[in-house]
Amino acid sequence: MRPVNDRLRQELGILFDTSSRSPDWRPTLFHLSREDDRRSLHELLASGAIRRVHDTLDRQLRQLMAARDPGMPPAGDEVARRVRQHLAGRDRTEYGVFVWYPWSGLLVRALPAEEYRELRTDRNRYKITSEEQRRLAGKRVGVVGLSVGNAAAVTLALEGVGGSYKIADFDTLDLTNLNRIRAGLPDLGLDKTVLAARQMFEVDPYLHIERYSAGIHSGNVDDFLLAGGKLDVVIEECDDLYVKVAVRERARAHGIPVLMNTSDRGLLDVERFDLEPDRPVFHGLVGDVRAEELKGLAAKDKLPFVLAVFGERLLSPRMLASLPEVGKTISSWPQLASAVSLGAGIVADAARRLLLGEPLTSGRYRLDPDMLVTGEFRMHGDPVPQG
Repeated sequence: MRPVNDRLRQELGILFDTSSRSPDWRPTLFHLSREDDRRSLHELLASGAIRRVHDTLDRQLRQLMAARDPGMPPAGDEVARRVRQHLAGRDRTEYGVFVWYPWSGLLVRALPAEEYRELRTDRNRYKITSEEQRRLAGKRVGVVGLSVGNAAAVTLALEGVGGSYKIADFDTLDLTNLNRIRAGLPDLGLDKTVLAARQMFEVDPYLHIERYSAGIHSGNVDDFLLAGGKLDVVIEECDDLYVKVAVRERARAHGIPVLMNTSDRGLLDVERFDLEPDRPVFHGLVGDVRAEELKGLAAKDKLPFVLAVFGERLLSPRMLASLPEVGKTISSWPQLASAVSLGAGIVADAARRLLLGEPLTSGRYRLDPDMLVTGEFRMHGDPVPQG
């Protein structure tokens, strides 16, 4: 007798999706001021593909008016008058953009790009000024490795650090990734580049994102760094030693700074190849080894380089004890969601400051909760008992 799963798969196969790749990663934008887009939108509405239409344009417009004049009540006749004034006689049905997310079946209404970003980043002010936010939106950011890098890429998109992204990873999402990547069971089997792009586009549909779903290799590393315009910064978060060094070698050749967070003890690594064209990769910690020499090494042969790259004395005791177990009792070094989230915040903050021209020198920096959340750094005593 055939297993039930096989019988169901044959009889209801159309309901089963076991593919690891999906073309649906980029939203379609329908600009309502354009006749061709309105026609295409009507065709989509008639197709039956849409699960739900989500239209909050009126609320977005009221919030935009209130954000521009915070002293004005967010509701009432005055804000309604401001909205009418803002529309200046334009038909509401032709204002803004409908965004079609085919992977979820949702059609969502949004403000035009400039107004959307103005309102979406309104709560960034004045930690990031409006002028700085506009400058950041013009920056090109590359992210290599989308496990730790997924959190970094999404955080960068949330904060508006970059308007154009290249994201690279050869792998697909597995169940073992769900201890640290913000995803769910329905996402298993997706290209990690597809997952990250979807998440970023759901934050800002006006982003420009290019996917490198084969990862980074000798044949495309320069394309990744330069095609369409040189990247302003690279966030490197991959596991492969060859790729880690190769990205730095070529970034140095092209004068592109590289940032990395190790997701262990909050270690941030900064290499300002834009300011120091002769700087050795990884601060000289791996000597004069070339990327090509690191291809195909066994786990035991990689260990000395891993310890050099991450700094043996900087690793947490549990991480240090884990490394000799890679390939024996564990498949790769452990990473925790808390450390990945912390690292994403650290690297996004560093990228923002770097791109705005604030002081950020090459070197290694550590924001280790084990060191900082201690009695030595405690700011207040025991809370006063209540009652």
